Amino acid sequence: MSWHWRTIATVWLLAIVGAILTGLLATPASALGWFGLTLAGCTLVTLGLQIATGTKEGYVKRVTLSIAGALVILVAATIVVALL
Repeated sequence: MSWHWRTIATVWLLAIVGAILTGLLATPASALGWFGLTLAGCTLVTLGLQIATGTKEGYVKRVTLSIAGALVILVAATIVVALL
């Protein structure tokens, strides 16, 4: 696994941890807001990690993969919480 994929996987892992914590700790009424905050945090971490790499080539692709993956994870978690 290249180091570019590690930065992407780090954001996905952060989204998974945030989704689990939100599902366990938030009330159903406030869960949607917490999922939004989790996505915002994932976006900030993504931008920080990708800027820290110092590599211009593939920047947009890496940011898109990171945020899109986090969004898919959080949408799935939102559906699960809504159904429970």
